[in-house]
Amino acid sequence: MAQDTIDAEISGTQGDTPGQSKVEIRQVSKAYGDEWASESVIESLSVEIMPGELTVIVGPSGCGKSTLVNLIAGFEKPDSGEILLDGSKVKGPARDRMVVFQETALIPWQTTYQNIVFGPKLRGDLKGKALRSEAERLLDKVGLGEFKNKYPLQLSGGMQRRAELARALINNPRIMIMDEPFRGLDAMSRGLMQEFFLRLFEENRRTNLFVTSEIDEAIFLADRIIVLSNRPAQVRKVIEVNLPRPRDYKMLSSEEAYAIKRDAMEILHEEAMKSFKSGTKSDFAEAYAKSGQ
Repeated sequence: MAQDTIDAEISGTQGDTPGQSKVEIRQVSKAYGDEWASESVIESLSVEIMPGELTVIVGPSGCGKSTLVNLIAGFEKPDSGEILLDGSKVKGPARDRMVVFQETALIPWQTTYQNIVFGPKLRGDLKGKALRSEAERLLDKVGLGEFKNKYPLQLSGGMQRRAELARALINNPRIMIMDEPFRGLDAMSRGLMQEFFLRLFEENRRTNLFVTSEIDEAIFLADRIIVLSNRPAQVRKVIEVNLPRPRDYKMLSSEEAYAIKRDAMEILHEEAMKSFKSGTKSDFAEAYAKSGQ
C-alpha cells in the first residue's frame, strides 16, 4: 500500500471515507438481571453521532454511559432498538469502531511499537514496509518515536494514553470511541492530553465519541454535548458548542462557554440529585457542591 494512500485513509477528509462516518442510535434499551428482577440501564434512547464531529456524552455517575459505549462498540447487544453505522446495523465488535478505555489495555510484555502493530499484524491486512512505515509515522505523530522500544511500564500515564491512540488509529476506524480515557491522569497530564487529543482531532476531523464526567473537558473538546438523564438513561438535551476551532483554554472563560456550562450543569445537577437521593453518589453531585454554584 502506498504511503499517500495510507495518509488519505487516516485523514478522512472526504464525506464517504471512514473518518466521516455517522452513528444512529434508534430507540435503544438495555437492562441487566433476571427477567423478574431486571434493572433498566438505558431506555428508548435515540441520538445521532454526526460525521466528522467530536460528540461528547456527559451524565450522572452510573447512568449508563459505559453501557452505551459497549453497545456502540458491539461488545453487548441492545434488548430493543438498533444501532447503525453508516446505515448498517451493528452486530458485534469490529475494527471500524475502536475504543480507548479508562484503564490502559496495552500488552505489558510488548514494546510500544509491538503494541501498535499488533492488530494489523494479526489480521495481515498491512504488512512489511507499509506496516512499519505507518507505525513509525503514527509514533512520531503522537510524540513517541523515541520510545518505540520501551515497554508500557516504562511510559508515563500520558505516554500510555498516546500509545493507545496510535494503536487505535493504525486500524483506520470509522469512529473513535473514548470512554473517559484521561480520568486516571493527574491534572497537568490530563490538561496536556486534552490539548493533544484536540489537535489530533482538528487535523483529521475523524468522527469521535468521547465520554467524560468533567463538564469543562466536554466544553473544551466538543462540537455537541449529549446530556444524559439519571438511570435509565435517556437524552435530556443536546447542546451545540459553537466555540471556534482551533481552541485553547482561554475560551473556557468566554461568555459563550459559561452559558453552555450553566445550561449543562443545571440539568446535570437535577439528574445527579435524583441519583443521590436513590443512594448512588454522583460525580456531578460532588463536583457541583465543590464549585459553590
